[in-house]
Amino acid sequence: MKLCFNEATTLENSNLKKDLEYCNKHGYDYIEIRTMDKLPEYLESHSMDDLAQFFNTNHIKPLALNALVFFNNRSEKEYKEVIEEFKSMLETAQKIGAQYIVAVPLVTEQKIVKAEIKDSCVQVLNELSELAEPYGVKIAVEFVGHPQCTVNTFGQAYDIVQAVNRDNVGLVFDCFHFHAMGSKLEDLKQADISKIFIVHIDDTEDFPIGFLTDEDRVWPGLGAIDLDAIFSTLKEKGYKDAVSVELFRPEYYQLSAEEAIKTAKETTIKAISAYYSFEATKSYS
Repeated sequence: MKLCFNEATTLENSNLKKDLEYCNKHGYDYIEIRTMDKLPEYLESHSMDDLAQFFNTNHIKPLALNALVFFNNRSEKEYKEVIEEFKSMLETAQKIGAQYIVAVPLVTEQKIVKAEIKDSCVQVLNELSELAEPYGVKIAVEFVGHPQCTVNTFGQAYDIVQAVNRDNVGLVFDCFHFHAMGSKLEDLKQADISKIFIVHIDDTEDFPIGFLTDEDRVWPGLGAIDLDAIFSTLKEKGYKDAVSVELFRPEYYQLSAEEAIKTAKETTIKAISAYYSFEATKSYS
């Protein structure tokens, strides 16, 4: 299995330049680049050519651009803005060699019936799929395990991806989001594993379903998520792509960036070493 770093894990104590340096040094294979903040900050003093050159000359590679947010159930004006943002992300992905663009469903206080949510998601994802095909980029839909997210369980997200039925549209399987709204392990066991493009690993404090927030995440293996059940199932079903560690823990932002990146790697490998082995154990410094 390949090891990936999601930049949310050092959201407040690092930047893209440092994340790249330390992740490459500590043997990560991939990085998920935050397009909302860290990439724009990087481009204030570097070019996209600089970023592409870094990936061309180092071990670490870009797995995904994270993220196209709130793509479904939007107004006509908002929808056009989503499409234009996606087109720009496709150009970036092609330039630096990113395989995926993560797409996050709408989070809202408004109540929307599930049929309308599905219809909108399917319509938008079909259009995004057609736009992405010439670029060879895939769309990884990430359900969010919070009550206010329009797509908040694995089963709901998988149903949408199945309805889209395109090779370049699949899912991000985030362990925290899977746990946070009580997604069913049986749904994962019955799923087509080829529809899971990226796995996010994390853990969480043991709060009740529906009350968990991103800030409750802890290092993999140190919380209440049944990672053994999840990763034994993924292994049995043949998942062998990237696992990306993603945390939003406020006290972890008090660590140095390098310490956080080292700890993320160590806890991830320890948490799932019974099911997967990693090549990403050497230093490239």
